Amino acid sequence: MKIKILIPVYNDWQSTSKLINEINDLSINPKFEISIIVINDASNHDRLIEKNDLVNIFSLKIINMKKNQGHARCIATGLKYIYEKENFDYVIPMDGDGEDRPEEITEFINQIQNSNNQPIVGERIKRSENLLFQICYKIHKLITFTFTGKSIKFGNFTCLPKTTVEKMVNEKATWNSFSGSLTKLEKNLLSIPSIRGTRYFGPSKMNFSNLVKHSLSIISVFKNTVLIRSALFIVVYILMIKSNASIITAIPLILLLIMIYSISSLALRENMDEFDQSLSNINNIDNIK
Repeated sequence: MKIKILIPVYNDWQSTSKLINEINDLSINPKFEISIIVINDASNHDRLIEKNDLVNIFSLKIINMKKNQGHARCIATGLKYIYEKENFDYVIPMDGDGEDRPEEITEFINQIQNSNNQPIVGERIKRSENLLFQICYKIHKLITFTFTGKSIKFGNFTCLPKTTVEKMVNEKATWNSFSGSLTKLEKNLLSIPSIRGTRYFGPSKMNFSNLVKHSLSIISVFKNTVLIRSALFIVVYILMIKSNASIITAIPLILLLIMIYSISSLALRENMDEFDQSLSNINNIDNIK
């Protein structure tokens, strides 16, 4: 069974190199053929992959992009490349910085054998960030559930059968939000418990601003549901405050309107034409192994 591990990277080659070596050191049933595809998102630092003998990795490719397109679109491009150019059974997208722990790959592979071709997600049961970030993350999940009706407890770290990859490369939402698109497309998701690891090198790149954008990008995938729920909230809230209307009581409405505007703008990123042409952004491919 052929498994492709998809790793987007922008400049953080030291972490990516460490991750590749740790994947190579895993004890994986030899009936599973592990290959790694790195999507180089137009890094402006010199590439350096320090590798030992990758005896447990069947192949290693680095796909170099012409221009930077961001994390989500990197993964979308990688999925499209694998679907159109590679022979595979499953794809495991994961971050290259250590926050997606390589040892959990073995848990995905163990689940594959009893998954009946269903996608498997790494459901976060523990995070490594500071308390403030974790509180903000819980608020993000609460807002997402309130306005979309979807409880999304996973990120990019998943294990996707070929049938799911086919759906995702034909869905414009994948160009905007990986987890939002997967939730939209697949109703029955299996899961493994996943602990958010710590970065190999340097601080996390997921700051408050990026978390807000990440959250709104997920919500924007379900914009029609959000608009309906928002309209109901506005009607009910106005009825509740009509006798005590003031600038203070209007703040929730203002925040909601700002959110609606933001997700409407982010929803415009769902461009199927750009997604279809994404492979034209490939500059070259280095076959490392």
